[in-house]
Amino acid sequence: MKAILFDMDGVLIDSETLMAKSGILALRDFGLYPQPEDFIPFVGRGEDKYIGGVAQKYGLAYDTAMKDRAYHYYGLYVETEAFVPKDVHRVLTAVKEKGYKIAVCTSADYAKVVHNLRAIGLSEDFFDAFVTGDQIQNLKPDPEIYLTGARLTGTAPEDCLVVEDAPSGIQAAHAGGMKAVGITSSFPEAYLVEQSQPDYIIHELDQLLQIV
Repeated sequence: MKAILFDMDGVLIDSETLMAKSGILALRDFGLYPQPEDFIPFVGRGEDKYIGGVAQKYGLAYDTAMKDRAYHYYGLYVETEAFVPKDVHRVLTAVKEKGYKIAVCTSADYAKVVHNLRAIGLSEDFFDAFVTGDQIQNLKPDPEIYLTGARLTGTAPEDCLVVEDAPSGIQAAHAGGMKAVGITSSFPEAYLVEQSQPDYIIHELDQLLQIV
C-alpha cells in the first residue's frame, strides 16, 4: 500500500450523534419532528441524502436550505459536542512518517468539513489530497470519491487502503478496487461484516498502525 484514504465523519471525528441532532433542529425549523433513528439509513451518503431522505420520509420535498440550516447548528456545537479520538494526530503523523500518502475522502460538503477541521485541530494542507462531497457527482457507494482521492495522491487504486465506518464507504472502496478497513465507531462489527465485508476490522483508530 502506498496511500491511505480516510473517511472523516466516524473515523477522524465522531460526529454522527451531533449531525443527527443538527438535522433534527434544522428540520424542526421547517415544521418536521424527526427522531435520531430516522437518519441511520443515510449515514455516510452525504448530507443531501442524510437530510433530504428524512425530509422526504416525513412527506416534505427536500430543499438545500435544510442542509444549510443543519450545518449552521452543527457549527455551533461541533467543538463542544463532537468527539475527536485522542489518537487522531498521533496516528495520522505516524502514517505520514511511514511514507504513506494520506487523503480525506468525505461525502460531507466542504462547509461541514471546515467545522470538523476546526474541532480536530488540523489544516487542510496537512493532507496530500482532500475530496469533499460537493466536488463529485456520484456519492458512496459509488467509488468516484475514492478513485478521485487515489488520482490526486498519484496512487493506483490497488495500492490504496480506505478507512471507513459505514458500509456504503466500504462498498465504495471495494468497487474502486481498493482494500478497506472498517472501524466500529458507528456500526457494530457484525453489521459491517454482513453489509460490506471489510478486509480488516478495527475498534480504535490507533489499531490502524498494526495493519500498516
